[in-house]
Amino acid sequence: MKKIILSLFCLSFFAIFNLFGQTVAVLNGPSAIPCAYLMEENPEYNYLSCASAQIALPKLIKGEADIGFLPPNLAAKVYTDNNSALLCLGICGNGNLFLITKNKDYTDLSQLKGKNVACAGQGATPEYIMNYILNKKGITDVTLDFSTPNPQIAAMVLSNKFEYAVAPEPFASVAKEKDSSVRLISISKEFSAVTEGRDFPMTLLVVNKKYAENHKKEISKFISLYEKAVKRTLKTPWEAAELAEKHELGLKAEVAQKAIPNCAFTWKNSKKSKEEIEMLLALFNQTLPDDGFYY
Repeated sequence: MKKIILSLFCLSFFAIFNLFGQTVAVLNGPSAIPCAYLMEENPEYNYLSCASAQIALPKLIKGEADIGFLPPNLAAKVYTDNNSALLCLGICGNGNLFLITKNKDYTDLSQLKGKNVACAGQGATPEYIMNYILNKKGITDVTLDFSTPNPQIAAMVLSNKFEYAVAPEPFASVAKEKDSSVRLISISKEFSAVTEGRDFPMTLLVVNKKYAENHKKEISKFISLYEKAVKRTLKTPWEAAELAEKHELGLKAEVAQKAIPNCAFTWKNSKKSKEEIEMLLALFNQTLPDDGFYY
């Protein structure tokens, strides 16, 4: 009987905790690294580890998670198609794409002409950004091959099945770690060269609209904590990397530490993010969300 009462008490306690504690959907991988500090030091939040944006998305829409991380095009589409279900809090990650190759004679993107280039994520940011840059530079006859998922990209280049591949972190750093002859060419720098110095957002911090309506103070607090975590991640990457492995965010500490300098962590609130987000969505030929999208 005592065990039953204790079990009921525990269930009630966690129900109350989940009711009032803010729930954060964390994407396993590089975008989650700053969250490792929060997971270590701020247990008042409920953390849901999600293997992909597709897993986090329904939780955010249904309100099972209050705050989370999503690609800009996906967040904007949800806002447009689902009665403004999600709002943008800001940009937390800029472009972290790299062209990886073992070609020691590589000098510029024109050498991709006539090549098949591995590129994971058909219909996602890597495809649209690469096509935009190539078109701007007048480089034609480049085939983006979407048959290889990101975790296998490094192996395909290392085994010479592809001479070139486009990959985000940490997969670019993984390739470099396994073979020091691998070269990493920043796609952000290539994009900047054809857009008068601009970068492109890769990851947004978003919030469930219903939650946002009545929890402005809580959201403000989380943003402040997250912004500090980003600064700490950039200042002490070894510490952030160890915490990312400790909290099982899908990265070994050694890989995470090498990836952090290339991950383009940032924080720009929603009002300062609008122009960059709309620029990216225009590349997708996507309907732009109205101003209500920007929290």
